[in-house]
Amino acid sequence: MEEIKKEPVTVLLILINTLIFLVVEFTGGSENGQHMLECGAAYAPLILEQGQWYRLFSSMFLHFGAPHLINNMLVLFVLGQRLEPVTGKIKFFLIYIFGGLGGNMLSLFFDMYAGNASLSAGASGAVFAVMGGMIYVIIRHRGRVADLTVRQMLIMAAFSLYFGFASEGVDNVAHIGGLLSGFLIAVILYHPRKIWKTVP
Repeated sequence: MEEIKKEPVTVLLILINTLIFLVVEFTGGSENGQHMLECGAAYAPLILEQGQWYRLFSSMFLHFGAPHLINNMLVLFVLGQRLEPVTGKIKFFLIYIFGGLGGNMLSLFFDMYAGNASLSAGASGAVFAVMGGMIYVIIRHRGRVADLTVRQMLIMAAFSLYFGFASEGVDNVAHIGGLLSGFLIAVILYHPRKIWKTVP
């Protein structure tokens, strides 16, 4: 209950992702490509040729298997409980949603450029957006928010990107796009009036 009071958006996003995963899992399987496509996973030809732009949004709430979901939700919980109290509920939500969309858009453009079309889904672009937003907020707070420093966040981002590139079937472009989008959205939205006291 305490977490719900402090970070309601983080908790709500985790619940929504989990509930959608369970529905998908029990109606056809979260690792069934065709079923995931029917549920709204991102696929460049359908988005570009048939105008199914909603997939850039719906794919953010779909996950390929339980480990995919659990990994994303754990990182979201750890970062969300630190970022949301600082930015506020609305700004945190906007960083998550529009940062995730930014990541998916960059991934779509990359698919167009590379001529590749692969099924894509997951909240990782949005989670990386939270990571990017956290980096900016920490910078604005002179290097620390709660128990996190800029150095720790940069190491976390670097390792997360590295593991993505070291693994198969990972949409690394969406990760990079989410990280950059989250940072930029935080730059636009987060303007603390006074963070530290000046010495006369």
